[in-house]
Amino acid sequence: MASNKIGRINDDIQRVLAARLRDVKDPRVQQGMISVTRVETTGDLRYCKVWLSVLGLENEKEFRKGLKSASGWLRRELGATLDLRYTPELVFEVDHSIEYGARISEVINSLEIRHGDEEHEL
Repeated sequence: MASNKIGRINDDIQRVLAARLRDVKDPRVQQGMISVTRVETTGDLRYCKVWLSVLGLENEKEFRKGLKSASGWLRRELGATLDLRYTPELVFEVDHSIEYGARISEVINSLEIRHGDEEHEL
């Protein structure tokens, strides 16, 4: 039962952070289209690891600094929106899986593949 509760809390945190990240005024954070891909909260609700995917990320180091700077405001907004005993400390990670998938798709699309019907016609 505890895992269901943590799962619901993770979903709620993901939903709230996805909405609030658009409101961060720090230009270091607003570098591209930000998606919250995954959230994992510890069982005691003290820490929350948030994976973010950014399409069009220019400078990852500056993006991380901006997130660290905005984490207090985001945590306060999270606490005001969700009714939790403890508002978890946010730890951000950059997720490169969407960029990797787009690159793989680009490589696959660039391949010249002959189909069996075309070989018989030649």
